Amino acid sequence: MSNVEPHPVEQRVCEADRTGPEPDTELLEPREVPLGGPRAMLVNRALPGKNRRMVGAWCFADVYGPADVSAGPGMQVPPHPHIGLQTVSWLVQGTVHHLDGLGSDQLVRPGQLNLMTAGNGIAHSERTPDGAPDLLQGAQLWVALPEDDRAGAAHFEHHADLPRFTVPGAQVTVIMGELHGHRSPARTYTPLVGAEIVVEAGRSVSLPVRPGYEHGLLPLDAPVHGHGHRVVPGSLLYLGTGRDRVEFHAAERTHLLLIGGEPFTEDLVMWWNFVGRDHDEIVRARADWEAQRDGRDRDGGFRFDPVRADGGAALPAPELPNARLRPRPRHRGA
Repeated sequence: MSNVEPHPVEQRVCEADRTGPEPDTELLEPREVPLGGPRAMLVNRALPGKNRRMVGAWCFADVYGPADVSAGPGMQVPPHPHIGLQTVSWLVQGTVHHLDGLGSDQLVRPGQLNLMTAGNGIAHSERTPDGAPDLLQGAQLWVALPEDDRAGAAHFEHHADLPRFTVPGAQVTVIMGELHGHRSPARTYTPLVGAEIVVEAGRSVSLPVRPGYEHGLLPLDAPVHGHGHRVVPGSLLYLGTGRDRVEFHAAERTHLLLIGGEPFTEDLVMWWNFVGRDHDEIVRARADWEAQRDGRDRDGGFRFDPVRADGGAALPAPELPNARLRPRPRHRGA
């Protein structure tokens, strides 16, 4: 998925982060962003926040739907570039069609994982296909790649069979990393976890987690109450390290994402669809995309191989701000 804001800031911010009753927790409330223009489907973006920019290596979280796509275009994100990150596509309802410059051509459906590792550069598109179900609901997340791996070759994975287990009151699917002795086959580059928890109505859930990880709870359907906070869909509850369990209650049946990992210690520059380390790197990536997005090879090789199977015009890059982009730590004050 692309950040399609016409004037993207160096770090996207939340309008209202607030500290909650338990120590080392923070509620990141989302802001609404149109996906593909002012008449397009809206998404709720909770991460990065004004003060809290990461949860482990997770650096971006959009939640969307349920949206009725039967009478409109649905998700229509044209070819666009990424560097330095992994995109994690997860659906609760509907279907999304992924195409990329590697030649990947993959539908993703509920309960399946599309994972794209950008490395030094990749372009892809994501669209609601013809004949898709009427409702579309899901989340798009990004994982920052560490220094030793962020300039590697791009690759794409699709996982339709992920590990699942039950705890009292909920069913858990391990999307990334390891949780409660169950490990996802998806490739990771830092110690992290990503899981979907389907909570039964009126149930309280207690789930063991690694104390060395920080975690985030991201409900998709209905509010949950946990660690002294009421967390509405699209909001993210940050939980600091030192906890061996996450606990929450849902009055209604809901899908909840749990993300977490060891605190990411590298400062990042996040601008548009790029995750880098300094201003000049972002400038080079933007210039490379602008030179290559029409699919013509001008210098003997592509950094961003064109998504020829898509057939639509690629997204132009926004203008850079006048000021130099500055690396930022995972949270304000770090």
